[in-house]
Amino acid sequence: PMSQLRLQKYIAQCGIASRRGAEELIEEGRVSVNGHVVETQGTKVDPAIDVVKVGNRVLRQQKRGVILLHKPRDVVCSRVDPGGRRTVLDFLDRKHQSYFPVGRLDYASSGLVVMTNDGELAERLCHPRYELERIYEVKVAGIVDERLCIRLNKGVVLEDGPVRARVKILRREDGATWLKVTLTEGRNRVIRRMMDQVRRPVRKLRRISHGPLHLGRLRSGKILELKPAEYQELRAQVVS
Repeated sequence: PMSQLRLQKYIAQCGIASRRGAEELIEEGRVSVNGHVVETQGTKVDPAIDVVKVGNRVLRQQKRGVILLHKPRDVVCSRVDPGGRRTVLDFLDRKHQSYFPVGRLDYASSGLVVMTNDGELAERLCHPRYELERIYEVKVAGIVDERLCIRLNKGVVLEDGPVRARVKILRREDGATWLKVTLTEGRNRVIRRMMDQVRRPVRKLRRISHGPLHLGRLRSGKILELKPAEYQELRAQVVS
């Protein structure tokens, strides 16, 4: 029946751990259903009836949602940082601590980071297969001309494979050029590496949109929670 879920999926939906993390919790014998420790992966549960515990904590499904964060520079785009630097989670209140960033935006970059506790939505927003555009404003050292834009549009080869971007010149200032760069994938530091390849190192980088979500006028360090109707509309647009 529809109401039954695989246990690791349910644990992930409750924001306790990723699915892989949930599998580890099950392996370690830390998960019980109706008082019995679960020993096999893939057990099905009905959240409406079954009592699922991790340790002594009873799980409850969380309301799912999306938060937009304007990430400042020098903030790590992950849930925790072993080095103790600030992370995107530091900008969320306690009730949203199960949210995680969708894709990554490197430490020195700023701009839009989408955060959610909806794993399926996150997968769709990130996977190159769905070709959702991410748009960046990028300041690079040196002058960029139309020829270079055409070259980047055709694609350059990086050590982890080719990448292409739509590049538009916004303006020039003091020996630098501001560009609008549109990509459909989010490989690690991909714009910085691409620009290094053509000898126009990145000086500043800000993401202004991710798929249908836009930074708009959100100020640095601030968050915007989508209203339930906006979240449902986004889901219908991206997941359907």
